[in-house]
Amino acid sequence: MPQLVFWGLLAVLYPRVSLTLPGAGELFDFRTKDVLTPAFAAIAGLAFNESAYLAEIFRAGFKAVDGGQTEAAEALGMRRMKIMFRIIIPQAMRMIIPPTGNESIGMLKTTSLVLAVPFAYDLTFAANTISNRLYMPIPLLVVAGLWYLTITTILMWGQSYLERYFGRGLDRTTMKIQTKESQ
Repeated sequence: MPQLVFWGLLAVLYPRVSLTLPGAGELFDFRTKDVLTPAFAAIAGLAFNESAYLAEIFRAGFKAVDGGQTEAAEALGMRRMKIMFRIIIPQAMRMIIPPTGNESIGMLKTTSLVLAVPFAYDLTFAANTISNRLYMPIPLLVVAGLWYLTITTILMWGQSYLERYFGRGLDRTTMKIQTKESQ
């Protein structure tokens, strides 16, 4: 939330940005409100907030892959890029997909806080604007809630599909790789 307010009010704090070099003159000069639109402020605030979480999720996912996997692939003569795309990434995706999906769904829910960005147009802002005109806030907030529920449900189905796809061959009860002999 503080990041959304910061990005939303950055154009008020710095109305103009310019760069002047001695001897070369003014290189550029622009009004920040032309560049930092409410949509850009909302996207930047949400992106910077979520990027820290996603970086940690990906780091943990790649560290979870045993180093012996890389050593075995190198012993077979595989190149580094082939090792990464054929061995490391598929195994890391099993660890990365669930928290990434949860963060994506959480960020979707966080978009309702975009209301904090001055003049931002999101679903909650639109519902509030229409409800103020019609004097019927509850029905329109229910409609906004149903939209969030619908989009969240679609994202959850997509996450479930990805988890099944990258989790094939993995026995969930013992968390061991299944082989043809053990089936």
